[in-house]
Amino acid sequence: MNKEWKHDNEDGSYTVRTCGWSPPGDHPVGCGMKLTVKGGKLVKVEGDAEHPISQGRLCVRCLALAEYVHHPTRITSPMKRSIEDRGKEKWSKISWEEAWDIIVPKILQLKKDHGAESIVVFGGTGREACLYYYPLGFASIGTPNVCYPLSGWSCYGPRCAITDYILGAGYPEIDFAGTFPDRYDNPAFTLPKYIVEWGKNPLMSNPDGFYGHSLIDMMKRGTKIISIDPRITWLGTRSEYVCQLRPGTDTALAMAFLNVIINEDLYDHEFVDKWCYGFDELKERVQEYSPEKVAEITWVPKQTIIEVARIIAMNKPTAIQWGLAVDENPNGVQLGHAILSLGAITGNLDVPGGITLGAPAALLGKWRMDTRSNISEELWDKRIGAKEWPALANALATTHPDETLDTLETGKPYKLRMGWFNSSNFITATCSAQPDRWYRALKSLEFNVVQDCFMTPTAMAFADIFLPLPTFAEHDGIVITHFGRNPVFLGAMNKAFTVGDCKSDIEVCIELGKKLHPDMWEFDDVPDFFSKQLKPELGIDFNDLRELGVYQPKYTYGKHEKGLLRPDGEPGFNTVTGMVELTSTLFETWGDDALPYYKEPPYSPVSTPELFNEYPLILTTGARTFTSFHSEHRQISTLREITPDPVCELHPETAQNLGINEGDWVDLENMFGKCKMKAHLTPCIHPRVVHAVHGWWFPEKPAEEPSLYGVWDSNINKLVPHKHIGKLGFGAPFKQMICKASRREA
Repeated sequence: MNKEWKHDNEDGSYTVRTCGWSPPGDHPVGCGMKLTVKGGKLVKVEGDAEHPISQGRLCVRCLALAEYVHHPTRITSPMKRSIEDRGKEKWSKISWEEAWDIIVPKILQLKKDHGAESIVVFGGTGREACLYYYPLGFASIGTPNVCYPLSGWSCYGPRCAITDYILGAGYPEIDFAGTFPDRYDNPAFTLPKYIVEWGKNPLMSNPDGFYGHSLIDMMKRGTKIISIDPRITWLGTRSEYVCQLRPGTDTALAMAFLNVIINEDLYDHEFVDKWCYGFDELKERVQEYSPEKVAEITWVPKQTIIEVARIIAMNKPTAIQWGLAVDENPNGVQLGHAILSLGAITGNLDVPGGITLGAPAALLGKWRMDTRSNISEELWDKRIGAKEWPALANALATTHPDETLDTLETGKPYKLRMGWFNSSNFITATCSAQPDRWYRALKSLEFNVVQDCFMTPTAMAFADIFLPLPTFAEHDGIVITHFGRNPVFLGAMNKAFTVGDCKSDIEVCIELGKKLHPDMWEFDDVPDFFSKQLKPELGIDFNDLRELGVYQPKYTYGKHEKGLLRPDGEPGFNTVTGMVELTSTLFETWGDDALPYYKEPPYSPVSTPELFNEYPLILTTGARTFTSFHSEHRQISTLREITPDPVCELHPETAQNLGINEGDWVDLENMFGKCKMKAHLTPCIHPRVVHAVHGWWFPEKPAEEPSLYGVWDSNINKLVPHKHIGKLGFGAPFKQMICKASRREA
């Protein structure tokens, strides 16, 4: 881009070029924006047409940014209340120094009396938070216990871990020419013939390293879509094929695809012979998954299975983009293994228009892990769940979330005494399974700090100190979006204005770190911090990035052939065998099968037929909407006007049998819990399936306990059980439970 990042206008306003990130506003992709400010107020938001990825396109959340940043209920000063007043609106404003004067002595005392392990940092899913809550725990506070409280770590973590173990690389995205300034016209790029969207709706989710509109751009140029989803989405209606499968049966479908490709000799012999380990064993395993058998399991017709498998094998390049259907599944490790095997044996790994590969950690991701050096080995060994779940612990360097809840409830192996909630509103059906259990367990903590932009149910319930966060528009930073763990681009996040007295995640890390572990935080300020991350890797500093606007690193295809994946510089993959492990050398050592396999969901018409008679609908949850990022944005009137209520989707025939009409309030219930949703009737869902949204709370309802902004009214995660995870510790049944539905009486 190389344009000035700040421009003074004739009317006394000024315009700042920046890249948005979450929280709030943007999903993970880092859209280019121009923000116009006058009199200290954000008065105009527009897309930056010169941004090479988003090209001027913005979602409704970004367009509503001014309403968000200047919202009357936003908290912009630190606050405190007494422990006795938790759950009550009895806050008083304090300064940052007053906040540190309370927090720092408390941390020091807890570490002295009970050890640093008595403190736990809870992280959220905002992409800035993801970069900084690890260092906040490891290098600022000095605790080994950093927790992402989603049962089975069921978002992104499983994908990263599986890919690391099977390929020795970072989680792969599809190639959309994101690293080329001239994008699709670059001669090195090849347009994918097909893209398989597996449990993913990128137009709404805009996942890391991939902008949803890029899919539309490629479709316009001729790319065809295959959709694998229990729901027929907008994208599904424009797909060449839709595999509308029974929720939770994805692994069986992947194995049937492998069955067809291998048995019909459609695989890439050269790639398999040279780069794949365990092909013969995989060939034997997939004989258990004939298209006929899998059609009965998945509800996908036999002929569709065969035709889709042939398309994947016979049309190069074909890319597979996989989403939360992999992560939120106790059988998800095996699903991810099977999907990667599909990409490998068809020769679609790290080729133009295929599935990209990169190093397991890069740039700030590497720094984030390096901060672990502040923790002694003795202290690191106390990390909750690490010994019980080594596959998760080795890949993700956090506590095991389910074990963390067990520890809170039992006090074993030791008592947790302080919680730091970093951008995590997790009792609001955002990530915790059985949030009512988490709520009761978290009551045992003696002292809590919450960082957020607004008061949330989680903050109201637990915070003793509230630290206000700025939006991306109010502080300097870096957007880093990943493409096989290599950045697609780096974007400058330029401070445009100030609202109140807020501090960003990295500012909090540096300030607290200098007070507790100054040797880990030898940075003068935020620009100095970013310059010291950028300069060794890319040869530019933060001011250079400001001037560039967007930095697009070069991408090299076929890295396994060139010795660019292994630290020893030898050709191959960074695995034990140096090859793509169709048969895993690690899974078996951790007590699981070396080969992928299908396991029936824990609750289903097959595994629990008697329960299914009582709860005869298959419940899938969590599809994204355009108007929110998980539980954010509920108080923004423009966005609530578009999506006013929590919705569950039912087939019209099912609704008619239950006496439910469009717009009726409905109770969804199973053996674990109950919640209410507003019915939307659609033929795009199977008659035996119901889909419910997540992340709902009601800022307009009473804040104090027991209401907590109505957090329990429409909390779909009350119906999802704790610790129903896979053998390696990953996955949970967020997308494959059972329930019943009934019309709610007024």
